[in-house]
Amino acid sequence: MANFTLKQLRYFEALAKHGHFGRAADYCAISQPALSMQIKELEDALGSPLFERNAREVRLTGFGEEFSLRVRDILRSVDELGEMVLSARGRLAGRLRIGVIPTIAPYLLPKLIRDLNDRYSGVDLHVRETQTANLLSDLHEGRLDTAILALPISDPALHELTLFDEEFVLVRPRADAGKPVPDPERLSEMRLLLLEEGHCFRDQALSLCNIQPSVPKELFDGSSLTTLVQMVGAGLGVTLIPEMSVPLETRFAEVSVDRFPSATPARTIGMIWRKSSPLAPHLADMAEVVRLSAGH
Repeated sequence: MANFTLKQLRYFEALAKHGHFGRAADYCAISQPALSMQIKELEDALGSPLFERNAREVRLTGFGEEFSLRVRDILRSVDELGEMVLSARGRLAGRLRIGVIPTIAPYLLPKLIRDLNDRYSGVDLHVRETQTANLLSDLHEGRLDTAILALPISDPALHELTLFDEEFVLVRPRADAGKPVPDPERLSEMRLLLLEEGHCFRDQALSLCNIQPSVPKELFDGSSLTTLVQMVGAGLGVTLIPEMSVPLETRFAEVSVDRFPSATPARTIGMIWRKSSPLAPHLADMAEVVRLSAGH
């Protein structure tokens, strides 16, 4: 029987995910030589190579692909076992892994982390900021315990808890201050600056303006709300941003911020976690901390 450790399985999972020894080592907070040695020992124990190596990247072998599927199940079960132990103690403690989408993270996390540390002194918080698709994958594979994002998700394996609704505001060049706020039809004719594909906020903005994502249109794709607002200030177009981002993003920008007079566009912010998670009662309690930290 092959003799390997859970630590080696976690290192294997990190390397399979990142496809690069350096990035995987950084993710695991160990040196690259140490990671390489652990992977080599794992392969020796299994008697078969798990990765194809070249100068730029590493790829899973056929056996490595099959092994990876089993490893995900094992590590998820181990994590849930640990969660069950913590839950049985009647309090939230130990490592808690939270995912947050980029259009929420910079505006909520500074206060939320302070509030969570005050409320749960025994919790070791790990936060990952990434797009919704990555958060869902990490939740399903046990790399995250919960995520804060825009609802609905409509995944039968995940529990959704609504936290609050948040309005969108229109950001225009400062020279447009005082002009009538365009309705969605007029807005669809303007040069609308949006986040790049993969961000749910992009899809929400396109939906407001009744623009089909597949229809070619002259748009500027930015990687952050900061970039979009600065480009508006430079006169490149207009954009929409969530209300929570206004104080930070428009503080030094040459822009005008306006609310829509009617049919105000909004998004629903919530928390999700696996329905099978033993931490579910604690996460439901934590949701109230998130809501209060966001000012709702």
